[in-house]
Amino acid sequence: MRYLAYHENAERGTFDFPVARYYVDTRHPRYEMPFHWHDECELIRMRQGTFCLSIAGTASTLQSGDCAFIPGGVIHGGRPQSAVYECLVLNMEKLLQGSAGRQTQYASALGNGAAIQTEFPANSEAGTVIGRLFEAMEKEQTGYEFLVTGLLWQWLGLVLGQGLTVAVEKPEPHGSDLKNALQRIRRDYASPMTLADLAAEANMTPLYFCRVFRQVTGRPPIDYLNYFRAECAAEMLCATDASVTDIALACGFSDPSYFIRLFRRYKGTSPGKYRKGRGNGNPFARHTHT
Repeated sequence: MRYLAYHENAERGTFDFPVARYYVDTRHPRYEMPFHWHDECELIRMRQGTFCLSIAGTASTLQSGDCAFIPGGVIHGGRPQSAVYECLVLNMEKLLQGSAGRQTQYASALGNGAAIQTEFPANSEAGTVIGRLFEAMEKEQTGYEFLVTGLLWQWLGLVLGQGLTVAVEKPEPHGSDLKNALQRIRRDYASPMTLADLAAEANMTPLYFCRVFRQVTGRPPIDYLNYFRAECAAEMLCATDASVTDIALACGFSDPSYFIRLFRRYKGTSPGKYRKGRGNGNPFARHTHT
């Protein structure tokens, strides 16, 4: 089993409707959001609780009702706190296909050092439209694809018309180098791995790598590696009947006792209690369009 890929390259939705919705609550094995990226854009809506979101090393806090926009290709992740949240992952280029004029206008508005802002407060006009987007995706009433497409156009119109953009001063620092290190963690988390190994993937010295990695993820590299392993273990606890010892070994922990201590540190409970608390229903139940 492999945890949700750092670089997600799965097709979202369908060819002519490239939008997918994900619903996540505290029982979901992917409740936490390890750092990753994908080529599509993403919208997040908070239904309750708090979400500490980091995008390319810039942190923001979302409260109930708030929404956020994440551009494609950018490293992002976060930590929900007593939260229920939803994500819409969408291919903006495909949505704009067939309308050359709008495609040109969109590229012109956002191609000169500008980007769509991250946060859209609960009571803002643009935030309200995003909320209606999620509601339409959830209900899936006949013709909802037209409604969703129209609301996306309306939201983009508000973004461009109201100047809901921010200046982009410089590209994501060391983005491609850090992606190499994150890919290594995702690919080889079950194998022994050192700080030197990860620094080499990023083509940096270990000291400099530690500083850059922590700026983006908020954690030192080895702490993040263990956190990611614990998240993989949490997923296996929900999705398999494997023993705690077998899961520990499969996720890169050679000492089951050490694994239990680390799991408790990251998840706030023991592996056994975590599994019992999420034993009802399909642990991967989520609303998606594939």
